[in-house]
Amino acid sequence: MLVRGWRRSWQKRSKLERIDLYSRLTLSVIPWLFTLSWQLTPFKSGIRHEPLPIALGMALLLVSLAQCLLSNRNVEPSYAHYLGTAVFPRRRQLLPLVLLLVNLGLLVTMAAVDGIDKAGLLLMITNAPVAFAITQTLLVPVRTFLIQSFAVTALSVCAFAAVGVRDGTLAGVVPTSLFGCALVLVSVRPSAWSLAVMWQAEEARDLQARLAVAEERLRFGRDLHDVLGRNLAVIALKSELAVELAQRGRPEAVDQMVEVQRIARTSQQEVRDVVRGYREADLSTELAGARGVLSAAGITCEVTGDTGDRLPAPVQSALGWVVREAATNVLRHGDPHHCTIRLRTSAEAAVLLVENDGAAATTGTDETSGASGSGLAGLRERLRVVDGSLEAGPEGNGLFRLTATVPLGPVASSPRLEKPPAARKAPALQEERR
Repeated sequence: MLVRGWRRSWQKRSKLERIDLYSRLTLSVIPWLFTLSWQLTPFKSGIRHEPLPIALGMALLLVSLAQCLLSNRNVEPSYAHYLGTAVFPRRRQLLPLVLLLVNLGLLVTMAAVDGIDKAGLLLMITNAPVAFAITQTLLVPVRTFLIQSFAVTALSVCAFAAVGVRDGTLAGVVPTSLFGCALVLVSVRPSAWSLAVMWQAEEARDLQARLAVAEERLRFGRDLHDVLGRNLAVIALKSELAVELAQRGRPEAVDQMVEVQRIARTSQQEVRDVVRGYREADLSTELAGARGVLSAAGITCEVTGDTGDRLPAPVQSALGWVVREAATNVLRHGDPHHCTIRLRTSAEAAVLLVENDGAAATTGTDETSGASGSGLAGLRERLRVVDGSLEAGPEGNGLFRLTATVPLGPVASSPRLEKPPAARKAPALQEERR
């Protein structure tokens, strides 16, 4: 049950969130892996089996484990510091630094009492700075980190030389100490840099989306201004003229008000046309848009079947909204690699099928949303207007399938008999104007 919960939590994450989690877990595992291998290995044959060397070795192991705990504790804030989302408190590195010095002090003591051989000593020296360096490399520039690494190495060489370590063992302290620091640098720093770049790209995409929404709002406002600006100005002028004529008792005031009424009705129709263009979805446009958006997101999208050009306008609009919402849900809730959109039309019905291989995550779709135009509930409301139905859910083998069905009567299936909305409204409008 616990494993199933972890798997579900993993599948609900986006690709970037998975990479982020993987990177942080890797940084948490590295010090434990090195400590349990490089610190335990010398106990077999490197450490002299006498009470004092064994006690010093156990103390070293405990200090190394404490370093691992502190390193894990500092991974999150150090990553946040590197990504620029928070400031790392420098005092949190004080205790890890003290433990690093204690680790080196215990190693020097073991070398002084001749409690460990050359190979075991150099192996432990390699592991000594790893836990501290994992956090430090994310907090300071690379140049500063290299200077600090050379300083730790120089301190180690001086300390071992002071207790009588000579020749090859002393010479081996330099490369082993620097190797531990360099290993952390080339492992952690590029990973953090790549993660930072990916998060910046994600923020840039979000910003681009917000700018697109803002641009669309400006376009909508511009269209309304172009439609209503001149008409409202004419209405204002003619209303003033009608008032003046009425005050003078002139019969032309009635003609001016009739003209104002005509312009007002024309403006209402023009506003409806503008709004209808934003509220109605064109099926062929939505199919092409879904393919482009999903392909840009790295999802292979295949659009097959009919184009839907001969479907009645209300059916095209309803199915267009289904395509738009389905593509949005695939991007927002799922993490699929392939998506198929298939439209089948016959004399009886039009069937739109959207299927992707991100079932576990796509089930997060807003099933219960009651807002019109959002979520599956909103799609069902739109389809209900044209007597359609919607089915959605996992189909096994990691697939999630959404099926929209709209019945087509004899008239609906023959678009040539379908009069456009403007043609149906024209006689009524003419009669009203009379």
